[in-house]
Amino acid sequence: MTESDPFDEIIAAETDRDPDLAVIEAGSRTLRTQGGQPEGDDVPSRPADPEVDAALRTVESELATRWGETKLEPSVKRIAALMDVLGEPQNAYPSIHITGTNGKTSTARMIETLLGAFELRTGRYTSPHVQSITERISLDGAPMSAERFVETYEDIKPYVEMVDAKEEFRLSFFEVLTGMAYAAFADAPVDVAVVEVGMGGTWDATNVITADVAVITPISLDHTDRLGSTPAEIAVEKGGVVKQDATVILSQQPVDAAQVLLKRAVEVDATVAREGLEFGVVERQVAVGGQLMTLRGLGGEYPEVFLPLHGAHQAHNAAVALAAVEAFFGVGAARAEPLDLDVVRKAFAKVTSPGRLEIVRRSPTVVLDAAHNPAGARVTADAISEVFDFSRLIGVVGASGDKDVRGLLEAFEPIFAEIVVTQNSTPRAMDADELAAIAVEVFGEDRVQVEPRLPDALEAAITLAEEDGEFSGAGVLVTGSVITVGEARVLLGGR
Repeated sequence: MTESDPFDEIIAAETDRDPDLAVIEAGSRTLRTQGGQPEGDDVPSRPADPEVDAALRTVESELATRWGETKLEPSVKRIAALMDVLGEPQNAYPSIHITGTNGKTSTARMIETLLGAFELRTGRYTSPHVQSITERISLDGAPMSAERFVETYEDIKPYVEMVDAKEEFRLSFFEVLTGMAYAAFADAPVDVAVVEVGMGGTWDATNVITADVAVITPISLDHTDRLGSTPAEIAVEKGGVVKQDATVILSQQPVDAAQVLLKRAVEVDATVAREGLEFGVVERQVAVGGQLMTLRGLGGEYPEVFLPLHGAHQAHNAAVALAAVEAFFGVGAARAEPLDLDVVRKAFAKVTSPGRLEIVRRSPTVVLDAAHNPAGARVTADAISEVFDFSRLIGVVGASGDKDVRGLLEAFEPIFAEIVVTQNSTPRAMDADELAAIAVEVFGEDRVQVEPRLPDALEAAITLAEEDGEFSGAGVLVTGSVITVGEARVLLGGR
């Protein structure tokens, strides 16, 4: 490497994710055409067949009687028992295991798309879902059909009940879904599973796999009541996905978290590839409909890669995803040459990530983003400022009561002219009046409007955005929770 090598700038900057950007008005359309468009919306709606819809609702109702995803008993004992009676399906295929605080689902979707482009049959397990529970389990890049989802549930149900009868606590909602995913992947069968943790790592239900590649996206403060109050404490839990002799793909991390993760890697003789050192984003430019990147992978440089997602954070997710796939194929270890550039370009050009800076309406422009903690809100705010030239932005925020809501609102305060506070339909939602009280402290009373019902909040925000006229350039950002975004997506016709 020479002193003028742009990759040196990444190392020097360490965690600087805001390079000077130039707007590209030409070129990206050509790359996107070469890669092909995504094959429609991969967020499924309710089944059209009434019988199938009824069967799916029965499964959803039965799952809802179990512990929800926020009620946990830190142990893999029950899921291990389920795997045992199912015949250890999680060992029937190699896996890539993803943990971290933000960016896990987008990174998982990128990894899945890359692997599929190299003609591997994939299974992907992610959470939570945006609109349909069937999104959580994907086969060959598409959500499991409602029919197959129901069949998989019915297939493992007797074994679930067997474990329930023996254990002190019944299997949780997330544990049953994890069992379904692992069983479905074995039944398919898949060539590789891409698995996102639900929470943490060490005692997460997904952590009964022994993944050859562990991916750790940026760690920040979230679920502090369960995972720890500092990035280092949280890293201890998340480091549990790193297994003996694995390869760890490590995104840029707070220093204390990185130290914990590197120590874990040494303890289990894992090989570590670090963003900003062994791989990273060399260059990125805003492009029409996304961004154009040059990525440095484990095997070399990949220039002119178009990604139809917005924000610097998504470019870094792409670098992590590329390194993970390279590691899976042995690039940088068993083989020196990089992956096929044309295949990589075509794969990234087809990546989708619903509910992540997703435009669902024009005139005025309405954007959905599932940011739900301060770190996620900050990168979303940066991306909005970078990509959209809004003259005025109205926020619609519905958050969960167990989140750092003040930190979330403070991150959005500089970009919101006004905020409409609301709540989604789940019990976890923070009461709109309670959220409004915090919002008034952050934004001031004149900038806050309260609409407890989400449909009313969306209508109010769109009305505010339209006040300056059709060509004013005002927009709406709906955010605060994946659930809020999913419900807004349905209301706004995202599906």
